[in-house]
Amino acid sequence: MSIALVLTLSRILLGPIFIIFYLYYQQLGITLGYLPYILLGLAGVSELSDLFDGAVARKMNKVTDLGKLLDPMADSIFRLSVLLAFTGGAVQLPLLLVCVFFYRDMIISTLRTVCALRGFALAARMSGKIKAVIQAAICFLILLFMIPYSMGYIGIAQLQVLGFYSVLIGAIYTAFSGVEYIIANRSYIMRALGFSSELSS
Repeated sequence: MSIALVLTLSRILLGPIFIIFYLYYQQLGITLGYLPYILLGLAGVSELSDLFDGAVARKMNKVTDLGKLLDPMADSIFRLSVLLAFTGGAVQLPLLLVCVFFYRDMIISTLRTVCALRGFALAARMSGKIKAVIQAAICFLILLFMIPYSMGYIGIAQLQVLGFYSVLIGAIYTAFSGVEYIIANRSYIMRALGFSSELSS
């Protein structure tokens, strides 16, 4: 169990912790005024661990296939946990909108796994990296919107509108990145799924 792997696994554990703090902060004795800062702290720890685990693994020569598999998975689990949490509480994101993020990651991960089993390694695309940055930015943006809400400067309706349009923009790009990934790798995907190479040309 290397330090890098511990950092990666910590992001997976931070997902449900974020949900519990966001939805049950009153039962935990946390005031609304402190809540955004606690949630920002959890999100910040997650993103910092994402920055450091790869660097630590390379420095200590501990880069493993398990780490390569878990790292993007941990990122998705935490960010999707945050967006899923936002379907409740004050933000009230539409669940169908959040499903765009979930299904995109599920479909692409499944295709990458199938291709890997068939001997085709699908490289990450720049659109996917941009998607990850946008998702992280959305999570932080909504948490920042919660600060003036907690102070009474904006109402719950304004918070929900700001959250909705922020996530809508991210959902549109997320869908685009998924389609772009499939198109760019269509020949490998078609072959891995058992279709003839002529169909993928």
